[in-house]
Amino acid sequence: MVIIGAGQAGLQIAECLRRGGHAGRLTLLGEEPWPPYQRPPLSKKYLAGDLADERVFCRPLAQLAKQEIEFRANTRVVAIDRTARAVVLASGERLAYTGLAIATGARPRALPVAGAEHPAVCYLRGLQDAQGLQAKLVRAQQVVVIGGGFIGLEVAATAREAGKTVSVIEGADRLMARAVAPGISSYFAQTHRARGVDLRFGCQVSGLVPVAAGGLRVELSDGGVLHADLVVAGVGALPNQELAAQAGLACANGIVVDEYARTNDPLIVAAGDCTWHVNRRYPAPLRLESVQNAVDQAKIAALSLLGVAQPYQDLPWFWSDQYDVKLQIAGLSLAHDTTVVRGGSEAFSVFYFAAGALVGVDSINRPADHMLARKLLSAGRAVTPAQAVDLAFDLKALLQDPTG
Repeated sequence: MVIIGAGQAGLQIAECLRRGGHAGRLTLLGEEPWPPYQRPPLSKKYLAGDLADERVFCRPLAQLAKQEIEFRANTRVVAIDRTARAVVLASGERLAYTGLAIATGARPRALPVAGAEHPAVCYLRGLQDAQGLQAKLVRAQQVVVIGGGFIGLEVAATAREAGKTVSVIEGADRLMARAVAPGISSYFAQTHRARGVDLRFGCQVSGLVPVAAGGLRVELSDGGVLHADLVVAGVGALPNQELAAQAGLACANGIVVDEYARTNDPLIVAAGDCTWHVNRRYPAPLRLESVQNAVDQAKIAALSLLGVAQPYQDLPWFWSDQYDVKLQIAGLSLAHDTTVVRGGSEAFSVFYFAAGALVGVDSINRPADHMLARKLLSAGRAVTPAQAVDLAFDLKALLQDPTG
């Protein structure tokens, strides 16, 4: 078995194959010089200097060796030869496979403006990005973040807590518009403004111009101008699907896989941020960038390589830490028609309903609500808006066996 990509999905596939009984050779290929690591801390504790490199690694190399997982760092795959059933490495070496997993993840979308190649412009995806950004953040005073999504806002919060002047430029009319409903967006806008962040909505960056004194002149589409010692672009991500597409595998907004994480080649599966996948919970294919999806879909991919067909139907969930605020999301709620709020002004949960059914819950500083919401949604238990809003009603009771 060969796995291309040593992120959390690739690692999960490898370990599940071993636990599932695969006794043959198992090779995990990673382009980066490090063992598999966690990405979520990179925009928060790691960027703030509160987390050492080794603390972000998922497993010690010794543990991979103990599982007889052959991990190869600094190894780039340049082609998949489906006819010969082999992957071709940049070195020219060919690795034969009887089963292949693709877990190549995603990459930051490049900022499409003049001046974006300036060294003061940074992206944040991998550990090397985080190391470079961390060093530049120490020296910077004025930080401009382009993009009001999770990554942009987490970087903005970290920079503001480090005492930097921070502006966030968002083309939409609210924050995190692709992930949360307007009420949550408003709460986080108030949170960032209360910490002194300058939020600019409904405008784009039209140019980045170097200035003689150093840094960049950030020109906005509404005529505004900002100065920045450091610009961080968080304007979305693109799936790393090129290798799969060149091999003739079906690709759309990612590598197309069915509910069993299988591509259109019966010997090849894919999992994680790079996939356009089917989840039985939802009527249309999805591409999700989350730890949950990487780990849970990887388990399904490993089973498929082992000849076990188990459909993917895990509930999506996400989180974001900004300042002392923890946002936790259970389910996909953007198609809701009714909302109710459980809790107070600083710690609350928004319950989302569509046609009377609970479809998602966003929790602010209420982790118990989040865990309960995941259980309720996963089990498909009926919840009414009246029950959700009533703090006196014990939602845990809905998880009890109705036949018991």
